[in-house]
Amino acid sequence: MAVVKRLANDVVSMQPETHLPHWENFLGDAAETPTILIVDDLDLNRHLLKAILKTGSYRILEAKRPSAALKLLEQEKVDLVVLDMVMPGMSGPDFCRALKADRRTQLIPILVITGVQGAENEIAGIESGADEFLVKPLLPAVVRTRVRGMLRSKALIDSLDEAETILFALAKSVEARDSYTGMHCERLAALSVRLGEALGLSGAEQLALYRGGYLHDIGKVGIPDAILFKTGLLTAEEWQVMRMHTIRGEEICRPMKTLAPVLPIIRSHHERWDGSGYPDGLEGDAIPLLARILQVADIYDALTTARSYKPAFSHSHALEIMLEESQRGWRDPELIPLFAEIAKQGVLAGDTAWPATRASMQESLDNMRRELSK
Repeated sequence: MAVVKRLANDVVSMQPETHLPHWENFLGDAAETPTILIVDDLDLNRHLLKAILKTGSYRILEAKRPSAALKLLEQEKVDLVVLDMVMPGMSGPDFCRALKADRRTQLIPILVITGVQGAENEIAGIESGADEFLVKPLLPAVVRTRVRGMLRSKALIDSLDEAETILFALAKSVEARDSYTGMHCERLAALSVRLGEALGLSGAEQLALYRGGYLHDIGKVGIPDAILFKTGLLTAEEWQVMRMHTIRGEEICRPMKTLAPVLPIIRSHHERWDGSGYPDGLEGDAIPLLARILQVADIYDALTTARSYKPAFSHSHALEIMLEESQRGWRDPELIPLFAEIAKQGVLAGDTAWPATRASMQESLDNMRRELSK
């Protein structure tokens, strides 16, 4: 509410009604009250829309100008934008393009309203990113139906984000079981992206690497502690159980369509260049590139971190071991030297090398699905 007051005449807030619409009941009693932002420079138009929507349990925010609406969107979680086609300072289509170009707002549905007849206006609105288009005079029943449908779709999109959040929380719980691997996911995610950048990978591929840093060992959630934390050598039976974590991890994440680019990382990050790895015994270039990249980062972090069975090796000693394993035929003969070259430039040395803080990493995770949908 303080944000609304600071925006003074440009932004007005109205408290929600108490009646719950049907779609919220369908999605569950715990659903939050949807927030609708009305952007129109004319007071009469905003009052009319509020009157039409007052039968629903909506939190209504108002903005007289697009500039005020953009400021408000930086501070408030909005589930639907209702927008006039013609506004001062920025046209409706330009405002739509601005929202769809920002990963923080690109999944917010937009309903464009105009008093100008003509198919060309509707085409312009839809092409700019609007999800629905209504021409005045407005029929209240039609407006309410469109709004409910758009909010229903937004709620389903949010539920997908929640499902992914659960998976990442599960992955973090796996890491938390081992006191020796604290912050391992964060370091691995950041380091993998750094190497992907050096290779000139696309944004989507770098994003898959970032996700893979968190999810690559999620299959270990089913590994008994007696096996996972055993200090001695594993028996043949125990080793077979341990090797299954890559397959189980893939099975856990497969239902999420947005995680499809991450599945090869989860399954194949323990394969070896000479074919002696697991679970599929892939060899050379048959091993997915993203899995090879994450494997390099994983090995480096394991070597430079103290574990129950070893001390933390120095940066230079870790690189020596990795280069030796590459010459032995275990690792990508081009990728390991590239990693070593990047390390020589000082990119990996010290805590300041990581490209993001914990807070910015969490923000990246929150926006991963939005990035993939670009």
